[in-house]
Amino acid sequence: MAVQTPTYDDVSLLINGQWRAAEAGDTLPVKNPATGDVIGQHAHAKQADLDAALEAADEGFRQWRDVPAYDRSKILKKAAALLRERADIIAPLMTMEQGKPLAEAKGETIGAAGTLEWFAEEARRVYGRVIPARRNDVQQMVIKQPVGPVAAFTPWNFPLNQAVRKVSIALAAGCSIILKGPEDTPASVAELIRCYVDAGVPAGAVNLVYGVPAEISDYLIRHPIIRKISFTGSTAVGKQLAALAGEHMKLATMELGGHAPTMIFDDADIDTAVKLVSGSKFRNAGQVCVSPTRFLVQEGIYEEFVDKFTAAAKSVKVGNGLEEGTGMGPLAHDRRPSAVGELIEDAMKQGADVRLGGGSVDGPGYFFEPTVLTGLNKDMRIMNEEPFGPVAAFVPFKDADEAITEANRLPYGLAAYAFTSSMNTAHRLGNEVESGMVSINHLGLAMPETPFGGMKDSGYGSEGGTEAIESYLNTRFVTTAMI
Repeated sequence: MAVQTPTYDDVSLLINGQWRAAEAGDTLPVKNPATGDVIGQHAHAKQADLDAALEAADEGFRQWRDVPAYDRSKILKKAAALLRERADIIAPLMTMEQGKPLAEAKGETIGAAGTLEWFAEEARRVYGRVIPARRNDVQQMVIKQPVGPVAAFTPWNFPLNQAVRKVSIALAAGCSIILKGPEDTPASVAELIRCYVDAGVPAGAVNLVYGVPAEISDYLIRHPIIRKISFTGSTAVGKQLAALAGEHMKLATMELGGHAPTMIFDDADIDTAVKLVSGSKFRNAGQVCVSPTRFLVQEGIYEEFVDKFTAAAKSVKVGNGLEEGTGMGPLAHDRRPSAVGELIEDAMKQGADVRLGGGSVDGPGYFFEPTVLTGLNKDMRIMNEEPFGPVAAFVPFKDADEAITEANRLPYGLAAYAFTSSMNTAHRLGNEVESGMVSINHLGLAMPETPFGGMKDSGYGSEGGTEAIESYLNTRFVTTAMI
């Protein structure tokens, strides 16, 4: 049974509190990845629109920073409530433009409301401190103040989850923000931003643009009005933007790619591990920066685990995300099937075995089969490049030393997973695996109250936990001698 297809309206820019077309009237098409059909248009911002957004963000910052933290918190809480109320409207739009099953889209929307609410509370907890002085007539204070207008760049794989973090953190800190939303999934992001506006965030404090990513990022990052950037995306692009930000002395949070090792030890609860990691692997068709990708399984249980995982993967129903019972939707756009297929083809040429899947699904849309690969070696691209698709790559290991060595072999360090009943092994993994986030015996990442970020080539800074707001604040020291 299919959900009634909602109306997909053309998507506007938000600049200085006004939803409007691009000044030049340019638009770009939006496609439904389940059919390949154009379902709408979004406004295409160019320099004149960016200049207007920058002017608005500059003035919006001067207004928003003076709103007391208590009142900022109330406004953001209202935005969270509006997002929850509108979840049934927003989720189908997300499924239409991104492809993920409706249940996942609904879950992302409700989760985004929780994230927004959590950072609304953080707005009231931006603390400075008083430092005891060495003289009785001196006062020493540390003051936290918002850095200024922010430029944020978000991807299409989690349209709300990525945007809500950046926008909420910036607004909680007292900053204004220009969000460059994802062109593949503009409508759901626009509806998120509408919640902030309708909740009472003043004109200019939050702005939304779409266009050519490279042109927008280059212009905004260089501009003197922008004082902070936040980017989620590939490592290659992230390095370029981080270099540009550094050239202009801009603070930056970079949440980049990964290639998450998933270590299954022979003392693990196999059935629980299979259930958890298979569900995580095929969530959003594997288009998840923290998706488990390199499955390292101890030799004693390797074949049993691969067989059970393959059976779980085979049971995943692939189809239109608006159809009832769909477990995995299409890849998000027409470039992804060929990119994933090239990695599989490279592995097969070098002797890999395809236990399941391995190619695109016949018919319209950008569907790809859940895929299980074995017989891999370290020279294959799939073992070195993030697949960002529904592909599980399996490799056996002998002992913990070998597993940790392989987990740390790549320059990535975003997420890692492990399953073991040994506390000694768990302790070693927690200390020795080079990853910004390590989850052992469960999937415990990406909650708003916990840090979210990587190390090495996976970026720096956090988009979760109390750590997230720090890079949106200037720390100032003020000392006064009594006269």
